[in-house]
Amino acid sequence: MKRRKKNAPCIIFIDEIDAVGRQRGAGLGGGHDEREQTLNQLLVEMDGFNGNEGIIIIAATNRPDILDPALLRPGRFDRQITVDRPDVKGREAVLRVHARNKPLDESVDLKTIAMRTPGFSGADLENLLNEAALVAARRNKKKIDMSDIDEATDRVIAGPAKKSRVISEKERRIVAFHEAGHTVIGMVLADAEMVHKVTIVPRGQAGGYAVMLPKEDRYFMTKAELMDKITGLLGGRVAEEIVFNEVSTGAHNDFQRATNIARRMVTEFGMSEKLGPLQFGQPSGQVFLGRDLHNEQNYSDKIAYEIDLEIQRIIKECYEKAKQILTQHRDKLDLIANTLLEVETLDAEQIKHLFEHGTLPKDRNGREESGKSDGDVKINIQKKEE
Repeated sequence: MKRRKKNAPCIIFIDEIDAVGRQRGAGLGGGHDEREQTLNQLLVEMDGFNGNEGIIIIAATNRPDILDPALLRPGRFDRQITVDRPDVKGREAVLRVHARNKPLDESVDLKTIAMRTPGFSGADLENLLNEAALVAARRNKKKIDMSDIDEATDRVIAGPAKKSRVISEKERRIVAFHEAGHTVIGMVLADAEMVHKVTIVPRGQAGGYAVMLPKEDRYFMTKAELMDKITGLLGGRVAEEIVFNEVSTGAHNDFQRATNIARRMVTEFGMSEKLGPLQFGQPSGQVFLGRDLHNEQNYSDKIAYEIDLEIQRIIKECYEKAKQILTQHRDKLDLIANTLLEVETLDAEQIKHLFEHGTLPKDRNGREESGKSDGDVKINIQKKEE
């Protein structure tokens, strides 16, 4: 700030402004900690600007909700610009920028990649192409093709393939039917997310996974879509119960996500038939903890009990719906699971062909495709469900 007049006109950019601009409060350390003193000095310096000094201050943060109100009043940071994650057209444009210095094969379709990467930020897309370049280099290729980008996408989403993990055939079958359960639900329900890929090759902490993508960029979701999303998450556990008459620990993350969606439907989105269009809970005001540690309960214990009952009702309803679908389409469940045990990985085209014709699509030589490789080489070892 001392150098601003010497360099005027100029632009001052402050990155991660929330590090010093967090809302002031007594907190545990009193009201005179170093951060608050820095914030107070910043406010004083900004008040000291004259109208024609030619100095513009720009700051960036991904937590505008915890900034001190004094920073945002007129005369300081009074104009806010939201830079959201890019939509499909934006992702395609970002990919074209980062693909300029990379040798791409003619088979690479940036528009297709953009459609497969909803929710990716610009940095995520840059990392994706960089990872694809590394994969192509490991395979001694001169150009990046779609198989390299598919492998890079898997690495970015779930981590590298665990090629050395060995498990019993029984656990391998559990993984296959678990992922097949997710896949069948995604193919049957109209409002469910589209199945892009399913594999039993372990990556990261997962013994296998199904990549479910929205059919298009969405900025809000209907109740039917949320219910179908929960149903899809429960499909893996339901498949285990139907096929093996036993359940495993592999669905713990599915339950966590499903319960979180159901709770938000009841407490935030007003989608409870019994409690009505109400919102329950409010953010905690403990600013020294970032104001996001927990929500304060602004409702009675009776309402809390009703909330729990509604969450249980939603989960149970979706569980029964998943069981009905998988029982009705048991032949498709067995077909996809057994195919996964043979080829380990299926993409969207292969899954659709299996559903419609009962076989894998033919390759150029008229033979059935043997599945997509999920790494540098075809993996035939046994794998473990985490």
